[in-house]
Amino acid sequence: MNNHHLSNSSSEILEKNDLSTSGTNAASLQDAIKASHAHQHKLTITLTLTSIVFLAEVIGSVLTNSLSLLIDAGHMLTDISVLAASTVTAILMRKRPNAKRTWGWARLEVITAAAGALVLLFVGIYAIVESCMRLFGVNHNGIHDVNQLLFFGILGLLANLASLIILVSQSKDNMNMRAAFLEVMNDALGSVAVVVSAVVMMSTNWNGFDALAGGIIAILMIPRALHLLKNAVKVLLEQTPEGLDIEKVRDHLEHVPHVLAVHDLHASTVSTGMPIFMAHVVVERDLTMDQCADILSQLQDCLREHFPVSVSHTTFQLEPEGYTTQSSSEHHE
Repeated sequence: MNNHHLSNSSSEILEKNDLSTSGTNAASLQDAIKASHAHQHKLTITLTLTSIVFLAEVIGSVLTNSLSLLIDAGHMLTDISVLAASTVTAILMRKRPNAKRTWGWARLEVITAAAGALVLLFVGIYAIVESCMRLFGVNHNGIHDVNQLLFFGILGLLANLASLIILVSQSKDNMNMRAAFLEVMNDALGSVAVVVSAVVMMSTNWNGFDALAGGIIAILMIPRALHLLKNAVKVLLEQTPEGLDIEKVRDHLEHVPHVLAVHDLHASTVSTGMPIFMAHVVVERDLTMDQCADILSQLQDCLREHFPVSVSHTTFQLEPEGYTTQSSSEHHE
């Protein structure tokens, strides 16, 4: 079989494989759309609740002169920005791919998560600096009203607990929902610190504990922000999905009958639950269409079934033995 014949045969085979998987892809798309509607509804409720409590905490921080409450309000402002972006993302992710955006808006969830992590990181750094200034400075005037501080702390905690209950069932659906859930969970821990701060100050009359509580909130913020940012950057840099060993994949593919070599292997993640894989596969010359079809099926099954990460979206370029192109010397191993 010559090179042109193999190329045409592969195209026809790929069309048949596309038809065989179109039903599955359509069902997956419908499931994704339904999930996106549910995400939007829950995010909107949480966003409304968080915005109301944010305004209350801003007023409370002014009335009480509390650093921990001010930082918690700043954290809630971060929540609002992330929740708003997450809500918009949930809406946009329902849009179908087109000629300009072949993956649709799927990657937006990763960008949203990265932006939220950066904001959270900056808020945490500010909180640590301000906490140190209040603890070791000489011009801090102290808390004006500890009872009000306790009231606003409890109000924030109850609101965060309600938001967590709303989001928890779908917090692992994708990176976008995970970012929103982590934001609210961190804020709930911050509200706990505010309440504890108020109780300790009532018991000991030491106003410095408020600044200490602010520092504790910051310490809780930063590690989670870094973890979320790290995961988002991995996706944006198109790092190989965790659990997928490229060399093991190559070895497995090269054991498929009639396959001589595999090169230019690329694996990445478009968004949560959407890993992709592509490779050039060198096969024996003079294969029939049925043999090529069987090879493609085995290659696809390999990526779907034999590794911890199931990759359903794969692209294989079949190349007859001895086939060369101008860029063949430039391919990656």
